[in-house]
Amino acid sequence: MKENEKAMTKNRDKDIKNNNNEKENNKKRKNNNKDVGPDFEAEENDMLALSLNSNRPQSRPRLMPSVDTQLPASLPLPVPPQSSPSLSVQPTPLFIQTLMPQKHSSHPLQLSSSHPLYMTKLQSSSSPSMPLPNPGVPTSRHLRARRNPTQGPREGKSETVPAPFPWATTRRAMVHSLEYLHSRQIVTITGEVQCKRCERQYEMDYNLKEKFLEVGSFIAGNKSMMRDRAPSVWMNPVLPACKFCKQENSAKPIIGEKKKVINWLFLLLGQMLGCCTLEQLKYFCKHTKNHRTGAKDRVLYLTYLGLCKQLDPNGPFDR
Repeated sequence: MKENEKAMTKNRDKDIKNNNNEKENNKKRKNNNKDVGPDFEAEENDMLALSLNSNRPQSRPRLMPSVDTQLPASLPLPVPPQSSPSLSVQPTPLFIQTLMPQKHSSHPLQLSSSHPLYMTKLQSSSSPSMPLPNPGVPTSRHLRARRNPTQGPREGKSETVPAPFPWATTRRAMVHSLEYLHSRQIVTITGEVQCKRCERQYEMDYNLKEKFLEVGSFIAGNKSMMRDRAPSVWMNPVLPACKFCKQENSAKPIIGEKKKVINWLFLLLGQMLGCCTLEQLKYFCKHTKNHRTGAKDRVLYLTYLGLCKQLDPNGPFDR
């Protein structure tokens, strides 16, 4: 116990001694600063002023005095113009003005000649992506002539053929008018059909006047709603019943392989032109000077109107 008390006493004496030494050192420092303080601070301020003066760039001549600049008392203050009440500002250099965004106006963008985009604008306006053809100089590109969709028969084929039926003319895909047929007392139109069920072939006949009146009345009453397209009743016609097996919707017309012998009038009166293929309908439009491109419903519509126009040129069968 005594040894511990001695050790604690010894440590306490050391701490007191160290504190006294620190106090003495602090007093010495304060005395030193008081002795050299004013001279040292003055010298330090002089060095700072010299360094600031050496780093300061040379002053540029001002074009206009700043608002904050104190002018001599003898000089009068400049009077600002009446139109610009705002404070005067230094003029912006030219190269900065060209790069600054301009206000939108009704006129196109005008670039100065010193702007780097000025040459680009001239090149883009003077050299378009596709050069304009010069009418005085022949172009190297040969323009392909547009194919006429209403051209006549190909080379080596005649426009006239032997009449395949009494009601057909010698011209391809053409029939006689009603007036001509009545004058020749042709009142019944016949054609060959085949049953899809029993496959028997036989001849059918239609009354010319009655069937044409039926077809013409349908066109006159529905033409405005067709929009140059054949209705579904023409695209998918209802076939006659077979006279042998009595099967409904089974007597299909026999259409010749050669287009020049197609019985167009028989198909019209039976409203079975929809049984023709697209190529056969195009053949009709080709030789009757009708536009033959497009879907089948459009070509079929033109075929119906074209045949009715041949029978009755004065009827309501114009496109």
